[in-house]
Amino acid sequence: MEKIQVLQIGHKDWRKLYTLPDIAEFCCENTLKKPLSKLYDLVFLDRTLSDREITCLYKAVKAYTLFVTDQVEMTDGMVWLYKSRKGRTIAEADIQEFLLHETKNYFSRPYGEKLNLNNIAVAQGFDGNVKWEGSCGVCLNGNFGTELNQAVYWRNSIPVFEGQCLDLWLEYQKDETISIALTATQIVSGSLSDVQQTWRFSEEELEQEIQIDNQFSQGFLFISIFAKGSGELRIAGIHLRKSRRGQGLFLAGGERYITSKREEIFCYFDPADMKPPLNVYFSGYKTEEGFEGYYLMRGMGCPFLLIAEARLEGGSFYIGTEEYEDMLCSTIVKYMKELGFTPAQVVLSGISMGSFGAMYYGCRIRPYAVLLGKPLLSIGMVAAKAKLHRAGDFSTSLDILKYLCGTADEEAVKELDKRFWDKFDKTDWGESKIIVSYMIEDDYDDSAYPGLLSHIHSDRVQLYGKGFHGRHNDNSQGVIEWFSSRLRQILMEDFQRKAGR
Repeated sequence: MEKIQVLQIGHKDWRKLYTLPDIAEFCCENTLKKPLSKLYDLVFLDRTLSDREITCLYKAVKAYTLFVTDQVEMTDGMVWLYKSRKGRTIAEADIQEFLLHETKNYFSRPYGEKLNLNNIAVAQGFDGNVKWEGSCGVCLNGNFGTELNQAVYWRNSIPVFEGQCLDLWLEYQKDETISIALTATQIVSGSLSDVQQTWRFSEEELEQEIQIDNQFSQGFLFISIFAKGSGELRIAGIHLRKSRRGQGLFLAGGERYITSKREEIFCYFDPADMKPPLNVYFSGYKTEEGFEGYYLMRGMGCPFLLIAEARLEGGSFYIGTEEYEDMLCSTIVKYMKELGFTPAQVVLSGISMGSFGAMYYGCRIRPYAVLLGKPLLSIGMVAAKAKLHRAGDFSTSLDILKYLCGTADEEAVKELDKRFWDKFDKTDWGESKIIVSYMIEDDYDDSAYPGLLSHIHSDRVQLYGKGFHGRHNDNSQGVIEWFSSRLRQILMEDFQRKAGR
């Protein structure tokens, strides 16, 4: 079992005062004389630190994992550390309860996935129409009956371990004439039919994430969707995540925003030293849900905001309805305001799918710089190349085209590409920098860098790039190294920051 690394600093050793959970690897320090090299999952401060000690501790603490006991005097240095690490105060009377029941929620390795739509089976009792829509979902249209009956279920069982908690999010759309419910049945490990426990969730409960908190022995979950009424029910999928029981999504402090169509946006904000710039990083396409670039951005030493999404099979390029895009843009602006930063103190960045998010929302934010790796800007073209240029590779691009445009024909290709380039052409980039590392023989979108060159109209904008020979998924290491080196260069030369500070 993965141990949770806990550090306690104070005159009293908590190992002698409290009962500690077996899952914790506990370290107690009285004084700090040199910088800590280890990154801890939880840090408790039971006394006031000197400014030198704060410097020694700072890089060893993750945001949202610092707890200061309520009797500690808060000097200017302690207030800075508290704000920088998004600290929280804990009462002495609550320490034992927290150690025993909350420590387990600060594990270091998050996990999330969308259950494979290929494993959905339609219940035998349903005699209506069934339409499969790739990774977009499955659509059932017909009469489900007057009582809640099984409509669909997932063939493959999901392992759940003793003491493990899972967050489940059902992504669906339905007519108002239909009511639904979800049932998760845990089968005893090693058995085919012995039921250990069952969770039932109403439609009202499904408005939020639901939790499967297993306090019994390990087993397997069998999930079913029940429905009643008549009309259309579209199941886009079930997302399953290792739960922190309310302490953050994926990472401690990770946030989640939901549109009226049940689409999700994830973000994670780390104030770091609260000095410019704010680095905003858009995660790339990935079937394992979660944030990308945490250690890369943390290593830069300045405030950063990670953004991710999990629509379709691994993301839908951060583009969507007006509600979706406004929600995402508002999230960036929210943290700019918290830091007191202007657009000239913001850097947007991303690789592959993330590059589209950085460039697309750069048109609205108009940041100091946009840093792109393996840019994909003409999403319609990416889909159009699926048949001849990438046979059998990233066919989800066709689902993305249909998801965003309603169809997957040539007109949809043109419409989707026009949606980006029209926005780009109308943007006054002022004195922004657009920095690109691209694949010369990119089999997804080889027009991205030439397209930027031909569409730039602002007189003072700087645009430059570095080409690497190969297709889209070739030489990722070279692209990432060039990407990170250019980001460090911006921080050092334009914001007078030393590396890692």
